[in-house]
Amino acid sequence: MRCPFCGNTETQVKDSRPAEDHVAIRRRRSCPACGGRFTTYERVQLRDLVVVKKNGRREDFDRDKLARSIRIALQKRPIEPDRIEQMISGIVRRLESMGDTDIPSDTIGEIVMEALSRIDTVAYVRFASVYKNFQEVTDFEDFVSELRPQSQPQDS
Repeated sequence: MRCPFCGNTETQVKDSRPAEDHVAIRRRRSCPACGGRFTTYERVQLRDLVVVKKNGRREDFDRDKLARSIRIALQKRPIEPDRIEQMISGIVRRLESMGDTDIPSDTIGEIVMEALSRIDTVAYVRFASVYKNFQEVTDFEDFVSELRPQSQPQDS
């Protein structure tokens, strides 16, 4: 593993332990050249996924890009980092187990929205505003009105 500080390729593992509910291994490493210490994570990757964008363009699936967009939606929300990591790992496992290596971006967006709706409504709306490309306030109003339970008229 290359040292992120000096670029030395001969780093040493000082400690290894399971992380993210045993779906990853966390390794503490040190560099004998510069003395730097850093952490790496190893995850099982079942298959190489390719994201098929709406315009037909294809790009390799990037777990970090998925995690970044989810963390932006959850920014300043009272959700534990471990729970966020579990959600991200669950989404990736679900995508990998779909059976196809080509995943439409719409499918990924729907899966993320489903997961966010279960843990935080505000993050769900934030993500939806980008995913569904809200342009006006009325787009938010319409989306939020679908979230509210419809009140039943009462007989007097």
